Amino acid sequence: MLFFLISCFSFILLTKSLPFKPFCGGLCLSTLTRPFFSKKLKLAPKLGWPFIKKVVGLNLSSETETADEDEGKEASLLDLPELALECILEKLSPEGLCRMGQVCASMRDRCRSDRLWERHLNRKWGRLISELAHREWQCWLVSRKTENSDLSRQGERKSWCWSWACTVLRIWPFSWIMAMVGCEGKPRRSSLPVNSVMAWYLSLESGQLWLPAQVYNRENGHAGFMLSCYDAKIGYDAKTDTFQARYSSHGRRTVEENIPWERLRAPSVHTLPTELHVSDCLSSLRPNDHIEIQWRKSTEFPYGWWYGVVGHLETCNRNENYCDCQLSDTVILEFNQYPQESRWRRTVINRKGHREEGNEVNGFYGGVRKLYRHTEISTWKSLWPARTSQ
Repeated sequence: MLFFLISCFSFILLTKSLPFKPFCGGLCLSTLTRPFFSKKLKLAPKLGWPFIKKVVGLNLSSETETADEDEGKEASLLDLPELALECILEKLSPEGLCRMGQVCASMRDRCRSDRLWERHLNRKWGRLISELAHREWQCWLVSRKTENSDLSRQGERKSWCWSWACTVLRIWPFSWIMAMVGCEGKPRRSSLPVNSVMAWYLSLESGQLWLPAQVYNRENGHAGFMLSCYDAKIGYDAKTDTFQARYSSHGRRTVEENIPWERLRAPSVHTLPTELHVSDCLSSLRPNDHIEIQWRKSTEFPYGWWYGVVGHLETCNRNENYCDCQLSDTVILEFNQYPQESRWRRTVINRKGHREEGNEVNGFYGGVRKLYRHTEISTWKSLWPARTSQ
């Protein structure tokens, strides 16, 4: 076998060095061999003319080369002006960008641009991304890098076969194979940078990254959590376009499935669910203001945010022109989703010295947050129960 290979390559080198002049009435070597190769000319664009000329050593006709050059001058997407190409990419969906990035290396780099993927990230996930979500993303990156480093160390033990094969391919007469496969000691890879916006978007879509968020009406509208909002880790299910939530281990249930987008929001404050929120709006509270207040059943449980409104004092005649409730240190908070006889219908807090107040029977009330935006108030109203809770 080795003798046969040496003979073949020696013949090719010899034929390249000889000046083939016309003989037998103007015939040449290319004229004699052209009928054999004419059936294979259709494969030339796939194999590449430089490779065919280098291995075969034929002088193909100028007509064939001209036709191939004309074919190569067909319009390409990369021939468009930069602005026009960017406009096209901006119109593509995330799925379209992923497919377009498989065309070539140049399009791959363009389709992975952070600027393009930021638009898709903000459009779909913007309402759920907060500062806590950014922190979760950074922690996830660190874990991925640690995992990749462990895998690379395992791969180094298994790469000796590939290194040996590349060493053999560098030896003549196999060096031409190196030029074809692009072997430089390891297989070429085109991995997506883990810290790119595209990687962030895909990790959310695939459900690999779970975000910190808050869920309205926990446990699918259970009466005990009506008009409340609890912190949880949420993971996305692209098949159903819903979420799965993991609550604190102290809750009645730790997992809830099939949560729609409408029941989710980003954490409203930076306070952790186990910490007391510092109220900075108590001095400005007045009747009919919309508020959220922290509440938990026991000191071992995390806080949840509950919707309510500021009510009038019992001594007030509820006349706006003569109401002086704002001047009092006592603030009445009403939760109208409960009936009048319920012990959770009303609670009283001190405007100046409010801290956590309550007991093991009625629960513990924490920090207060005043609602200013109409979108927040309308969201709570849209979740209002059909009948009052018991």
